[in-house]
Amino acid sequence: MSESEKKPLFIPEEWSDAANSVSCSSLKPPVALVCGPKDSGKTTFSRNLVKVLLQRYKRVAYLDIDVGQPEFTVPGFLSLTVVDKSVLDQDWSAPCLKTPERYYFYGDDSAKRDPKAYLQFVYTLFDYYQLHFCKSSENKTALPLVINTPGWVKGLGYHLLVDVLRYVSPSHVVKINIEIHKKNLPAGMFWLDGYHDERPHLMEIQSAYPVSFYRSAAEKHARRLMRDRRIIAYFKQCIKGKEVDTTKELSHELASLVPYEVPISSLTIRHLHCQIPSSEVFNSLNASIVGLGISSDVFEDLPLCVGLGIVRGIDTERGILYVITPVAENVVERVDLLWQGFIQLPTSLLEVKDYRSPYLSPYVLPST
Repeated sequence: MSESEKKPLFIPEEWSDAANSVSCSSLKPPVALVCGPKDSGKTTFSRNLVKVLLQRYKRVAYLDIDVGQPEFTVPGFLSLTVVDKSVLDQDWSAPCLKTPERYYFYGDDSAKRDPKAYLQFVYTLFDYYQLHFCKSSENKTALPLVINTPGWVKGLGYHLLVDVLRYVSPSHVVKINIEIHKKNLPAGMFWLDGYHDERPHLMEIQSAYPVSFYRSAAEKHARRLMRDRRIIAYFKQCIKGKEVDTTKELSHELASLVPYEVPISSLTIRHLHCQIPSSEVFNSLNASIVGLGISSDVFEDLPLCVGLGIVRGIDTERGILYVITPVAENVVERVDLLWQGFIQLPTSLLEVKDYRSPYLSPYVLPST
């Protein structure tokens, strides 16, 4: 469960002052990066900052580089999303899914497995923002940018944050501290190395909520449930014209859907963060979540990701992959890349009454 969803929404005066300082900045558009340890309130502050910025701007760009608890996508993504005032009517207690301007499937809920790829995605998304949304023209207005970062700020996580700060060079940095000082980031502009002439406006504020020293098993379980809720909300978009109120109903509806048939010969399959023997590729894909990509749409050597799919089954004799996805059919027809990572299908979606298994059918890979 994310920071704002497990506690009542409370915005201290110090937080309001920091958000107003960003919004009223003479620097147009401001680029504000929010950082701090886990459970410090980064998500809550970022949401409030977006709200304050929307009082002055019609739209706000949001760069989400927290692959574990993203704001507008499923876990495992890094994304650049543009939001308008309609987001203010969103029920923040429920997953708020938006279609990003650009996003990349990293395939895990932590940057630990491949920090090089993680940074490449961050840099490319920021470059995309600079190219398309940073400068005003006759047809468009420059947008402010809010960057939400992970709560992993020690060890490798600290070095990744430093790299991001140096690359982005934000106009404003909001650093949230908690009562447990050893978990906080270093004081001051810790990322500057003497080679940067521009010094951002740094605001250090205190977390609005107490944080426990040790994370309990219940808290870890709650985080997992929240990630599952986002995945479930995403695939709920597959069901059209029917009310689906429970996970059991959704699992049954997904198992009943007619999947897309995708020729295996048209696909390039990439396994993220691991190597799979060629003899086990289909076994690894069956009943898994995959990223869907289009190789012909490239920005800075990175192909476009258009969403997620569930591999419903594989007909090895016909060379067909059966995929369930909310992505539009005309877009699926262009998909020629599959990325498989470590984002797992929630077990609740595998439990379907009157089905032997919702992801095993005749003439596809047998169960073991």
